[in-house]
Amino acid sequence: MTRYESAIDLDAVEAIDVHVHIEVDGHGHASLPPDLAEAASRYFRTDGVNPDLDSVAEYYRERRMAAVVFTVDALTNLGHEPLSNADIAAGAARNNDVLIPFGSVDPGRPDAVDIARRLVEDSGVRGFKFHPTVQNFDPSDPAHFPLYEVIQDAGVPALFHTGQTGIGAGMRGGRGFRLALSNPMLLDVVAATFPDLQIIMAHPSVPWQDEALSVATHKHNTWIDLSGWSPKYFPAELVRYANSIVKDRVLFGSDFPLLTPDRWMRDAEAVGTFKPEVLPGIMKHNAARLLGLAPEAAS
Repeated sequence: MTRYESAIDLDAVEAIDVHVHIEVDGHGHASLPPDLAEAASRYFRTDGVNPDLDSVAEYYRERRMAAVVFTVDALTNLGHEPLSNADIAAGAARNNDVLIPFGSVDPGRPDAVDIARRLVEDSGVRGFKFHPTVQNFDPSDPAHFPLYEVIQDAGVPALFHTGQTGIGAGMRGGRGFRLALSNPMLLDVVAATFPDLQIIMAHPSVPWQDEALSVATHKHNTWIDLSGWSPKYFPAELVRYANSIVKDRVLFGSDFPLLTPDRWMRDAEAVGTFKPEVLPGIMKHNAARLLGLAPEAAS
C-alpha cells in the first residue's frame, strides 16, 4: 500500500485550497448515487462532468496551488458504496507536490474507529472530512467521541460541513436530509471535549453564521474555511471577523468542482473582500500551519 508523504514546496505554491471534492474514481464510480448527483447538478447549475484525481492534480498544478482532496463516506445513510479513501491517498501520493489527502469515515459504521486509525497509519491521511447532514449523525453525540479521540491522537484536523447544503435540495423532503445536524454550535461540544483536536467548520455557515463565529471566537482549536460560496455573497459579519478577530484561523477553500478557485479569487478581488495584509494568511499561511507544512504548530 502506498503511504502518502507530502512533497509540497510552500515557496512554489501561491495558495492552499482546503476544500476539494473527488467525485469519481478511475473506474467511473461516482461518490453520490444517481438521483442525488442529478439533483445536485440542477441545484449548482453544473454539467455533471467531474475530473478524476490525477486531472484535479494537474488543474491545481497549473495554478501553482496545493489542494486538500477527499470524498464523503455516507454508506449507512445512502446505501451507496463510497470512493476508496486508500485510493485517494495513493493518488495524492502520486501527486504529492500539490495534493494533500483527507480521509472520510462514516460514523455509522461499527468499525469507524478502526478505519480511521488504519487510514492514518497505513495511508498517511492528513485529516478527516465529515458531512453530518449527508452522513445523518449528530456530531455532538458522545457515541462518536472514540472516533474523535483517534483523530486527536493522530494530530490531524477534522473538517465538518456546516450550514445549508445543496445536496438533496429540491428533492422530495430534501431526501430526508436534516439541515440542523450541520449547525456549527454542535461542534462547540466537540471542541470543548477535545481541546487538542483542530476542527474546521466548512463554508459560510448560513443560516448559523453567528453561531460559527461565536464558536471560533471562544474555542481556538476551531477554524473556518470559506468554501462553497462566492466571496460576493459572504455574510458581512464573516468578512469582518475574517479581517480581524479570527484572521489567523480562516482558510481559503473553493468547493471544487462545484465552485472553482478561479471564480473564488476573481470575485474576492472584485469586491475587495479581505484586507491586503490578511489575505496571505487566508490563502496559504494559515493552512500551512494547520496542516503541518510550516514549522509553526497549529494554534
